[in-house]
Amino acid sequence: MIRPFLICLQLWAGSVLLLFLAPAPALVAQAEPWAMLMGQGIVAVERVDPIPEGRTLTEARLVQPVAMLLAGALGGHLAFTGSLNFEGETIPDGELLPGGWGEGFDDRRHPHTYVHELMLSGNDLLAPLGGPIRLSVSAGKGFAPFGSDDPMSRPIFRYPVNHHLSQILERAVIQAGVRAGPVLFEGGLFNGDEPERPGQWPLMRRFSDSWSARLTLLPVAGIELSASRAKVRSPEHRPGAGTDAWKWHVGGRLDRAVAGGRAYALAEWAQTEEAQGFFVFTSLLFEGSFDHGAHQPYYRFERSDRPEDIRITDRFRSLRPHLENSIAGITRFTLHTLGYSYRVRAVSGRLAVRPFVEGTLGRMGAVGGGLFNPGAFYGKDHLSTLSIGVRVEWRMAGHRMGRYGELLGEPPRTGTGAHHGM
Repeated sequence: MIRPFLICLQLWAGSVLLLFLAPAPALVAQAEPWAMLMGQGIVAVERVDPIPEGRTLTEARLVQPVAMLLAGALGGHLAFTGSLNFEGETIPDGELLPGGWGEGFDDRRHPHTYVHELMLSGNDLLAPLGGPIRLSVSAGKGFAPFGSDDPMSRPIFRYPVNHHLSQILERAVIQAGVRAGPVLFEGGLFNGDEPERPGQWPLMRRFSDSWSARLTLLPVAGIELSASRAKVRSPEHRPGAGTDAWKWHVGGRLDRAVAGGRAYALAEWAQTEEAQGFFVFTSLLFEGSFDHGAHQPYYRFERSDRPEDIRITDRFRSLRPHLENSIAGITRFTLHTLGYSYRVRAVSGRLAVRPFVEGTLGRMGAVGGGLFNPGAFYGKDHLSTLSIGVRVEWRMAGHRMGRYGELLGEPPRTGTGAHHGM
């Protein structure tokens, strides 16, 4: 497993070295470094009906407390992305989320690892050679090139049920991306194991046992079409004795000015197969928002499957490590989420404060056979949530967490660009 890592690391180092072979005047003119601090946090009160065993529960939590550092040098050809996530301190037992699952949590969203991203990228590595093709190589800890953007950088507060179907995160990953005109291809190698606690690092002896690839078409400004494929080796059994997950994702994204405001929309379909297709989990999601001045109404529809693992005494937790024979059934959640936020800007627009109110209504039901009966477990087959809170952002506008290489936008610019300063 180590040999592919060393080969990829040599390719990455060689590609970065190519930058230094460019004519000296060009690099000198573009060498001004930059750094930018970013961050966000959300204080929210959430009421959920039902929780396991049929009760109603209300909690107040600080969620998504993230501090980020973006930095670059060599005119943007060398870039760093670092994200610290403090949910291990603010929600050590998870955040209320009916239908949520992953990393040993059920009906609660798990806290992410403290070091959420730590990625170094070589951008536009073929620039010294000229030509229309752009190449980037990135390595570190972060997101694999698969699926859609991390929900943390999307407008809706509530995480979708399909988070672990549509994203692959917190892995030791090395990836390369190539763009020619409107066509972008990314591929990556990473470790299959998911973290089991916030302070845990990827198991490096498993590096390169998993892979993913994503093809993106950019037909016009503000519109993306993508298709992804991945094989994740034993994601929920850290030593590697669990089943493999074969994943598909197809999506379309819109983000552009419309009718005096800004429209955002995401439509995606995802599927994960485990145990050679014996278990199949699917998801269909659509979400959209419209920013007009300070106002932002938004909506999401989701129909997603969740594996029902064997739960322990704490009914919000499931047995770890997870094996395929511990899946007691599949539950399908069909959810409608409607919300509204109002933005107040300060500090020359770099600080945004967004009070919001958001509600979810939906149903849950068993898919196929299995021992798990959602109606009996929850005491009903329908659910509702109400969330009221405030999102505070520092320079987060437009950032898409989990994207590396700057291949989606224009090539890196030089001089005194908008990135300069904290």
